Amino acid sequence: MHPMMGKRVLVTGAGGFIGSHLCERLVQEGAQVRAMVHYNALGAWGWLDHSAHKEALEVVAGDVVDRDCVRAAVKNVEVVFHLAALIAIPYSYQAPFAYARTNIEGTMNILAAAQEAGCARVVHTSTSEVYGSARSVPIDEEHPLQAQSPYAASKIGADKMAEAFHLSFGVPVVTVRPFNTFGPRQSARAVLPAIVAQALVGERIKLGSLRPTRDLNFVANTVDGFIAASSSAAAVGETINLGSGREISIGDLLRLVGRILGKELVAEEEQVRLRPDKSEVARLLASNEKAKRLLGWAPAIGLEEGLQRTVAWLRANAGLYRPDRYTV
Repeated sequence: MHPMMGKRVLVTGAGGFIGSHLCERLVQEGAQVRAMVHYNALGAWGWLDHSAHKEALEVVAGDVVDRDCVRAAVKNVEVVFHLAALIAIPYSYQAPFAYARTNIEGTMNILAAAQEAGCARVVHTSTSEVYGSARSVPIDEEHPLQAQSPYAASKIGADKMAEAFHLSFGVPVVTVRPFNTFGPRQSARAVLPAIVAQALVGERIKLGSLRPTRDLNFVANTVDGFIAASSSAAAVGETINLGSGREISIGDLLRLVGRILGKELVAEEEQVRLRPDKSEVARLLASNEKAKRLLGWAPAIGLEEGLQRTVAWLRANAGLYRPDRYTV
């Protein structure tokens, strides 16, 4: 029997990229899934609107900054997967207060509600951006934290709130720290969909800097890591990287996408896509040894296979993207 079979779980940020994939996997593995999506006047469920599993979900709309809404969502739940967040780095330069409120206060609301409800596990989502540019590689969980954007600062605050609720109140939290997850449904603001969407209609690709390296990990691998973190007794109170252990520069990623599409892609630097000099994270490369040791987790799908799957999905869903516009 799968460890999630029959478990009552809540996924916040369920309508988003990773959240929607996680909801679907949990349904497939027999969990009773309550999916919390961000309230909007259209009643839209994000990517869950298009899911083949949507009828199996209990979907609730709300906002993690609303304590009453969060308490209601957490009620009678055993496991909370907390993914809801503001995540776009460029927009965090414009709206830092919103990032602090959603990412720090929202996380505190989840933790407090889980404490009150006596939840058996909270899986809190961090990000590799909290490390800033690598001072040593591969980056393990002891690497110093450095906030090179308001987004990164808000996630450090959220991570520390999770740590505090565990140490102060015994809340059984696991913090998972995904590196650069990619795959079907990813927002156009991410670099890979931005490259592919433009490449499907031309050869000249508008980008920011080509030099930074990233540790790209296919979304199915990240979902595997979340589920493993929810069931491993050894993981409670720990922060655990979910990364591939392989880095690739944005320039090399552009060339790899070109090979998949059979095109000679040419990069054009666009000023609006550049981060401020001191804010750009130059290098990310994960150590995933702790995940292997505590979770028995390692990425099952490699970069090339993941890119093939992602490019195929983006080609089939090209109408959802606007290659002529920069998405913040």
